[in-house]
Amino acid sequence: MSKTMKAGAIQLCAELGNVTANLEKADRLVEEAASQGARIIILPEFFTTAAAFHPAMLKAALPIRGRATQFLMDKARKHQAYVGGSFIASRNGELFNTFVLAMPDGSTAYHDKDQPTMWENCYYTGGRDDGILPTPIGPIGAVLCWEHIRHRTARRLLGRVDLVVGGSCWWTVPQGWPPKGLWEWHHRKNMKLMASTPSTLARMLGVPLVHAAHAGTFRASMPCMPLVPYESFYLGETQIVDASGVILRRMTREEGEGVIVAEVDPGRRAPSLTLGTSFWIPRLPLLFRLVWTYQNLHGAWYYHSARKSGALVIP
Repeated sequence: MSKTMKAGAIQLCAELGNVTANLEKADRLVEEAASQGARIIILPEFFTTAAAFHPAMLKAALPIRGRATQFLMDKARKHQAYVGGSFIASRNGELFNTFVLAMPDGSTAYHDKDQPTMWENCYYTGGRDDGILPTPIGPIGAVLCWEHIRHRTARRLLGRVDLVVGGSCWWTVPQGWPPKGLWEWHHRKNMKLMASTPSTLARMLGVPLVHAAHAGTFRASMPCMPLVPYESFYLGETQIVDASGVILRRMTREEGEGVIVAEVDPGRRAPSLTLGTSFWIPRLPLLFRLVWTYQNLHGAWYYHSARKSGALVIP
């Protein structure tokens, strides 16, 4: 990949589990990005549904060759662009969080997120591919949400891709819990982590990065505590970052739904951050690690139980 291209990243305020409404939002925003000349257009993780512990997620999966993939393919052909985003997709009797990159010639490439995050475990299982998408313009790395903050992601992509694309559906701690002072502390930590994550990974790999995100609020339930409401919001931070980690364009949560476009120069530069040996790239607060552990365990049980009972619909 040797020439500069315009990239667009989309920030959504999705309706939880409402595939039809979210595809309509995506349609409008992809058109907006294309009208600004973007040839790489990236939607966030779970662009058809967002994600939370909510009954609507049980019926939100789509076939891998269903209407979400067809939507991406139609837009790629129409605008002669590379259009991608992830959604919960069924394949061979399992559900995955699959990033689909559709290309101008009608072809597609896929990446299944390697490990679900917290309550995501309730609705899909992890994938095993390397996240490197072959395209006519060179190898592109696909990275979804907390894959951005794991050293193993950086290790499998380092020196093998010229651009990273993907997104997140990154939420924060529930409103009103823990007590106000602790909520504010954990939220500030979470927000700082989200805001710095795209630049950090770009610097580790020495390539530009296009990160699409969700904003907006949601109301769900606390896993293992179904009567306890989880009222919160997604963190936004849609960003386009160059290979040295400089943010070229950024959209905050407070700006809501929209599109950013910037010119990127795909290609590999010398990384300006060294990879570590730990599992996580940043040091996560203790609360995050505790919730990660208990919700991962609960989610794995829930996924298999809901599949067995038929509550989790696999189209």
